[in-house]
Amino acid sequence: MYNPLDEMYPFERWAVNGIIAVSVLVMVGLGLHEIEVENPLSEALYKYYIDPVIGESSGDSGYNMVNTMTYAVVMALFVVSISAWLRGLGVDPSDASILALLPFITWAVFGEVAEDAKMFASDLAPYFVSPGIHFQAAFWVVFSGALGISIGNSGKEDDGVQSNIEIVASILILMQFVLYGSSISQSETVVRNGISLLPLVIATSIALAFTRLTRSSTSAFNPIQKMVYLVGMGGSMIFLGAILSHAFHDPPPTENLWPILVVIGLPSIVILMMHNYGSPAAEELDGHGFLAGILPPGMTEEEYMVLSSPDKDLIESLRMRASMAQPLVFLAVAGQIVDGLATTIGIDSFGYSEKHVLSQKVIDLGFSINEAVGIDYGEGAWAFGLLKMGLGALIYYFFAIANFEHRQQHLRMLIGLALLVVGLAPGLRDVGRLALGV
Repeated sequence: MYNPLDEMYPFERWAVNGIIAVSVLVMVGLGLHEIEVENPLSEALYKYYIDPVIGESSGDSGYNMVNTMTYAVVMALFVVSISAWLRGLGVDPSDASILALLPFITWAVFGEVAEDAKMFASDLAPYFVSPGIHFQAAFWVVFSGALGISIGNSGKEDDGVQSNIEIVASILILMQFVLYGSSISQSETVVRNGISLLPLVIATSIALAFTRLTRSSTSAFNPIQKMVYLVGMGGSMIFLGAILSHAFHDPPPTENLWPILVVIGLPSIVILMMHNYGSPAAEELDGHGFLAGILPPGMTEEEYMVLSSPDKDLIESLRMRASMAQPLVFLAVAGQIVDGLATTIGIDSFGYSEKHVLSQKVIDLGFSINEAVGIDYGEGAWAFGLLKMGLGALIYYFFAIANFEHRQQHLRMLIGLALLVVGLAPGLRDVGRLALGV
């Protein structure tokens, strides 16, 4: 039976309860540690989670098998829980929301690269290490999105709403500039080396101008999407300014720049090919009121599977191609390719090392194959790159054949966003730090 919009699925309730349980355990563990009561919960919390994060901001790896598996489970719980929350709020689950959230991918990437370059003071540096960086990004998304909802529901005319969004977005950008800029200006790297922060100031000025200059190009966004998009772009520009400040003071070797062309260029070609190939099919489905992968309102997957109709025949004949033109799909696929290429080049060509436990096992397998066939080059990271490309193909296949109920569109969107967080974001971060030479 089709559930009303405000009713949660059982798996959503379980996910919400799981998040609550995790939150309680963390708070209890931290509380007991603060009052100096020895207990296994606090010891495990610091051993596997907190100390590794603090250690990573000092240059050590912050990943082990325990926290790797935990982060994966908690991310899945958040995806399911937040999808129910967004559905209840009536947030638009279309591709426009994915595009509006993209700047927060670069927000996290540029923030992490700036942290890799030690551009933050010691008090903020640990918050730019995973998973802290993702909680920070989530805070700004939720905060700006909530303000977008408030402005959109203010009852003003469209021009008034747009003006208010631009003003509030500018204020939030300035808040980020004050918060993060003050930390950057006090960092040991900036103070000791006398790094000029003029690029940071210029980038922030461009970000503020961007809120007004892009009014026409962002007109397709609703108030929530536009607010999130502008605030994410502003924060990204601030962190990019910090990176440029470092680069102008200490220019990276020119041989470190070619990976950018490969890591960004090849996935961009894949995106273009997927979009061009799938667009005709997607447009034909759209003309009939259908979207590949999304069932009509009120229909369950069980009902769709036994359905026999011309509309279903049309959907099934076009869905494999039409899925390729969806931003959620081609960005998720390209993100995996970006990550695979960045890791392969960084490790095999530039001598970087892998910090993720499971990824290292794949690389070790590649190195074993190299030794077996007599290849004396690199550390076997090609195996990870190959795995990521295969994973990209599987992601496309999943979205091409999966059927999401109409009220599960937010879940579908957040699954795609999660794939960008674990694919595109680390890949861009790797090539960014490689290009910067840090």
